[in-house]
Amino acid sequence: MYNEALVALALETGFTHAAVADAAILKPMQEVRDMCAANTCHRYGVCWSCPPACGTLEECAEKLSHYSYTLVVQTVGELEDSWDYESIRDTEDRQKEYQQKLLPILREKLGNVMPLGVGSCRQCQTCSYPDAPCRFPEKAFSSMEAYGLLVSQVCTDSGLKYNYGPNTIAYTGCFLF
Repeated sequence: MYNEALVALALETGFTHAAVADAAILKPMQEVRDMCAANTCHRYGVCWSCPPACGTLEECAEKLSHYSYTLVVQTVGELEDSWDYESIRDTEDRQKEYQQKLLPILREKLGNVMPLGVGSCRQCQTCSYPDAPCRFPEKAFSSMEAYGLLVSQVCTDSGLKYNYGPNTIAYTGCFLF
């Protein structure tokens, strides 16, 4: 499938911006993984899609190495002010919704596609980790940060902005193929 067609498909799904880039731009960094280990989101060690369950940084890099391209997708939201948590949450929810909607379409068209999303997977109210296997492995998303990816660098390297100006919020994910 041509790059322009993939970008058009992403935009039709609802994303604000999209770009196709060489998967070599995805460079796992220990510093980013260390931010996960700080556990400010309270998901480290309690979710299949988060470290350490998603694999070591080396294992994540190995998984990424099997793909040639990435479709980077963004949802940008407008905020009334920097404390507009309702719009921040709404934008994150839309990003996750669009990724769940686009994933089966991309898998049908491209075959093996690996998604990386925003934040921790929230498919289940309570994750089965570590007592049982993931209930929905075909729907579960690890975050870009869980794989050690610096989102601002991925945006820049793919030709997208990371910051769209005052009173905006941008959420970024990607699909590897």
